[in-house]
Parts: sequence; C-alpha cells; structure tokens
Amino acid sequence: MTLPRSSGLLLHPTSLPGSYGIGDLGREAHAFLDFLGDAGQSWWQVLPLGPVGDSHSPYQSSSSFAGNPLLISPEGLVEEGWLSPETLQRRPRYEIDRVSFPAVIASRREWLRAAFLGFDLKAPDYRRFLRAEAAWLPDYALFEALHRHFDDQPWWLWPEEIRRRTPAALRQWRSRLKSEIAFRSFVQFAFDRQWNRLRDAAHRRDIRLIGDVPIFVSLDSADVWARPELFELDAHGRPTGVSGVPPDYFAADGQLWGNPLYRWSEHAGEGYAWWIQRLASILKRVDLVRLDHFRGFEAYWDVPADAPTAAHGRWRPGPGAAFFEAVRKALGGLPLIAEDLGDISTEVLALRDQFELPGMRVLQFAFGNDSRNPHLPHNYPRRCVAYPGTHDNDTTLGWFRTRGPELSGDDANGPCERRFVRSYVGTDGAEIHWDLIRLALASVADLAVIPLQDVLGLGSEARMNIPGKPQGNWSWRWRPKPRQDRAAAERLRTLVETYGRSPEPRQLISENVAQHPARKNATKPRKD
Repeated sequence: MTLPRSSGLLLHPTSLPGSYGIGDLGREAHAFLDFLGDAGQSWWQVLPLGPVGDSHSPYQSSSSFAGNPLLISPEGLVEEGWLSPETLQRRPRYEIDRVSFPAVIASRREWLRAAFLGFDLKAPDYRRFLRAEAAWLPDYALFEALHRHFDDQPWWLWPEEIRRRTPAALRQWRSRLKSEIAFRSFVQFAFDRQWNRLRDAAHRRDIRLIGDVPIFVSLDSADVWARPELFELDAHGRPTGVSGVPPDYFAADGQLWGNPLYRWSEHAGEGYAWWIQRLASILKRVDLVRLDHFRGFEAYWDVPADAPTAAHGRWRPGPGAAFFEAVRKALGGLPLIAEDLGDISTEVLALRDQFELPGMRVLQFAFGNDSRNPHLPHNYPRRCVAYPGTHDNDTTLGWFRTRGPELSGDDANGPCERRFVRSYVGTDGAEIHWDLIRLALASVADLAVIPLQDVLGLGSEARMNIPGKPQGNWSWRWRPKPRQDRAAAERLRTLVETYGRSPEPRQLISENVAQHPARKNATKPRKD
C-alpha cells in the first residue's frame, strides 16, 4: 500500500474536552476536526473504539465489533429527541483534567436508559442497522444482557448450558432478556449513528481516520464466549496459555497481557473468516487501520496461564502470509499500518515487506548513541509512519526530562542519551517537543503522526498509558487554551507546508477498500 506524503494527529476521543466527564463523539469531536484543518492535518488517529472493562483500557474490550457506550454524546441524544434536556441537566456539568470513570459510567448509564425509553424500536434506520450488523450484534447484546443478569460474573462462571451455548439455553435467555437485549442493541445503534456523522464530517473536511485493532481479545468477551473453538481454552473455558511480550524497553519482566491465544488452525480452516469480518467492521468506521502487535502474526509469545510474569513464555508460529493473503483477497486490499515495535525478527520484517505494509518509527526509541538505529530518521524508508512517541510513550517533553544528567560517561539511560538528542537534532532542548515534531515531519516517512500532547507542549502529567501498570491509565483529557492552541495549530501548519505534507484529498488512500463489495459480504450471520 502506498500513502501520500501527509501527516496527522493522535488523540483518542476520551481525551477530548467537554462538560460531561469524558470526551465523546459530540460537539468537541467535531470542533477537533476544525483544529485538525487549521493545523493542516490530513489524518486523525484514534485508539480502539470498543467497550472497555475495569482497567478502562481500549485494548481490553468486551467486543471486537461493538462501540464504546461511554463515547456516546449525551447532547447528541437530546438532539435526536430521545433524551429530555431536563434528564441531562439532573447531573451537573463538569470539566475535569482526568476522566473519573466511575462517575462517567454512572451518568452515561442513566442517560442511555432514559434515551432508550424514548426510542422507537420500529424505526426504519434502526431495523436496517440490526440487519447490517446481524453477524455479531445478537451475540454481543445477549452477552451484555447475561453479564448484567449474572452480576457481572465472567461468562465461564455462568450456568453450564448458557456457558456452552446450547440451542435451548440461547432461545430461553433471548426470550427472558428480550428488553435488555434491545437496550444493548439500541446503544450500539446510537454509537454507530454518532460515529458515522463524525466520519462523514471528517471526510467533508478532507480528513481521513486511522483506527486501531488489537491483535488479541479479552477472555471475558462476547468474541470468546460466542466462538470458543477459535481460542486455546480448556474444557471449562479457561485459557491454557495467555498473551504477552518478553522483557523489553518498557518492562524488565515483559508484559503479561493475559488474553487468550488463538487456535490458528481453526481460523485457517474457516479461511480466517472471523478476522476478515473483524477488519471489515472497523473499515466501515475508518480509512486506515493500525494493526497492533504485528509481530504476533509471524510468531507470538505464549505464556503459561499460571505464570507470574511474561518472562516465562515461549515463541510459537503465527498464521503468517496465508492470513494476509486471505484478508487481501476478501477485502480487495490491505489498508494497514504494521505496528512493528519491540522484539522484531528478520522474519517479521520480511512478512511486513512481502505485503508492502508501512511499519512504525518512533523518535523516542532513536537515540541510543548508535547511528544504525532504525528509528533515526536518516535510516527511514519512505514506506513507514513516523511518530515522536505513541500512546505507550511518555510525552516528548516528559521523556526528555527523564533522560538523565549529561555526564561524560554512561548513565542509567545508556550512553548519555540526552546529549545524543541535542547533537543529532542540533538543539538546546528548550523546545524539544517542536524539535521532534519537525524531525518527524521533515523525514522521508510517507506519513507522520504527532500526539496532540506534543503539539501542546505538555509534560508527563499528560501521558496516556504506562505499559505494565494495571490501573490509572487512559484518563488524560485536553483542557483547551484557545490562544495557545491556535498558535500551536498555526505553527504546525507552517511546518506541514514547509515539508510538503499537504496532499490532494483524492491522494490520501491509493488502495481504498472502503467501498469494496467483498467487505459487505465478508461473513454471513452466525446461525445457532
């Protein structure tokens, strides 16, 4: 896949400002499209959009297909006529710097249930939505209804008949929980409606969207409950091995993610239909997809389910080229970014290059005092995406401040990393965030993506995630400062124009699968 020379910003919708405790798909999201336009940007990159669990991580979701109910704008529900202004105003408006997830969940639950009471289940748009999403929505809605009925116990602790999805149990529970299932379906309709309006508004502004697909799914998810044969589980529904990565830059003991592993032989036997359906679903929402943990498609780290850390794992072969051949054939292209960070082998690079997928380069990984480092811009290929940092990194300002003292010898961060940065960039470090933004934009990389926190010059207080830290992540929110933000947007636009990253809108995707006919028919609804 070939991308035009262009640039974009990385910001998850939860980090948008607003008066209801969390960023959502309403007015502030549409206002951010204006900010992107003012800054000369062609892309908006977001994190995974699915429902989140107790850790609030977008990479641990109860569904690979559903949208996050917390992102539904309550003001949008009022505008639809489903929610009364009085109900919305019963809870106070509040601006906060970090998301208070418990408060947000309570208020969204109240508003969504009130909106459901004012909704016509026979509305033609809703009926069309149910038909269009019939491959996944009935299982997901039933899963969420059962979760509520069984006091949020995980599915493997449910009564055996429904845990094992016998036809009689499915019929019984679908009848018994009919109203709750309808509510969960309505919530997804509301999300879909708001997201589609945001996507369409972005396209009218010649801005395209980059989504994110985690390679693994949560054990307690509709995906695993509905299709347990696709995962390495024992007879009781528990994983025999779990996902993670070996010790790396982020964690000395590796990262123990805990997701169930795929039974790739079963996927291959179905022609990778589940994965094709999954990618087709996200490509309804976005124009380009960052494929998280790309190296796992060549080989993945299998950790025993009872291991205390990820250091005890082993490499096992992934599906390899056969997977991408099947996806390309079904969808008519591979509009994917390969997240090829971490412990990367020559086999992983060969798989990436066989399918001409752009990889990722991260400037914060570049300055180890070795001129051959692939993250240094003079080593970039054109077919890559350049970042100062990702959602897993500190902000550039916070990163630079923690590089250690400039000693004559080695320090805790390696051979005086900060001195190498200053020497390579030719800077005193006073505006290191703009130095790295300029470096990314000036590079030969086809696409450069900048975290909004770096454009705003924010420190570690604005960090989105610390890998390996189970709680306290994902809660940063943008507090606009109109004068400073406007100046930052103008400065960024100047750099974009200077380094030739303003493509014609029609150039943004040369291999566009969004309208490919196979996408709509990649899989058919499951019949139980």
